[in-house]
Amino acid sequence: MLYRTRIVPALLLMLAIAAIPATAMAQLFQTKAKQAYLIEAETGTVLFAKNENDLIPPASLAKLMTMELVFEALQSGRLQLDDEFQVSENAWRTGGAVSGTSTMFAELNSSIPLADLMQGVIVQSGNDACIIIAEGMAGSEETFSQMMTERARELGLEKSVFANSTGLPHPDAGVTMRELAFLARHIQQTYPEHYKLYSQEDFTWNRINQRNRNPLLRLDIGVDGLKTGFTEESGYAIVSSIERKGRRLFLAMSGMTSLRERAEEARKMLEWGLRSFERRQLFTSGEIIGEASVYGGDRSGVPLMAKGPVDIFVPITNADRLKARIVIDWPLSAPVEEGDQVATLRVWVGDTLSQETPLYAADSVSKGPLHSRALDALQELMLFWL
Repeated sequence: MLYRTRIVPALLLMLAIAAIPATAMAQLFQTKAKQAYLIEAETGTVLFAKNENDLIPPASLAKLMTMELVFEALQSGRLQLDDEFQVSENAWRTGGAVSGTSTMFAELNSSIPLADLMQGVIVQSGNDACIIIAEGMAGSEETFSQMMTERARELGLEKSVFANSTGLPHPDAGVTMRELAFLARHIQQTYPEHYKLYSQEDFTWNRINQRNRNPLLRLDIGVDGLKTGFTEESGYAIVSSIERKGRRLFLAMSGMTSLRERAEEARKMLEWGLRSFERRQLFTSGEIIGEASVYGGDRSGVPLMAKGPVDIFVPITNADRLKARIVIDWPLSAPVEEGDQVATLRVWVGDTLSQETPLYAADSVSKGPLHSRALDALQELMLFWL
């Protein structure tokens, strides 16, 4: 697909573009994390980005996708919370008490209700619980991991690859901070009744009580999820969410050198995100945002609009650093039906692409007469070669 970009005239009338260097935005916040991505939940505004598309080993952050498959199966009715899953020898040896990894201490050959396995994964980060679920849902962990990657693609995660349900080291596995942040947002917004498990402080199984591994839950700052992870290769990582005064942020970050550094860097970035941005409305619901040229139509263009208001969070200290462009799915040829998605509004804050909003045809455009289509085809060909 080819794209044509166009500066948004209405937006440029509203916003002054400051003549300060683009790199200045990067100085608003610094972190020791090697990769980080921070977004506001409602509008999807990107508040901070650093190497967010780097593929790194997932570690226990892979368990977010494991649970997404479980939540979706519960929502569709394919699973019930009281369904029981058998503890195989493979699950016991690979992720159980004898494995030396994080475990819920499931007993070999026992049967465990799904509701308890979910707590074993989410609260205790149990590798045995993950494998038990994977084998119960797909027959084998290999098949389940293929389902995880397929589901990731369905959700729009284009780069992340999952090779097992636990996040234990595997050469084929890799995730990005950008995609994990959006996965966390999807989980919270789609499965609120199950998301509350991520704030559960402890869980007891087999007479062994374990506390939630997320240290930010105990700071009483509004954090209510989600997951921590560690690998020798990529260091300490976390995917977290905070909600305060009606504003929710999602953070994914990796590359810290210690437990203490991970907790401190995550806390600082979440606090900064809450206090350093203000909401601004760019377009009201139903407002025409721009126009796209249409080839071979009974008129030359079609007005564009979003499905609702377009809001964005901007830095309080640099609110005038916005730039916007309409990116059109080019060439756009008639017929075009009202409501067709034909373009995207992209808004930058400094050098960070902060928001992308789908734009839709506000009217229909029918095919034009033959001579008009011929002239448009010639123009389209000339533009293509240019």
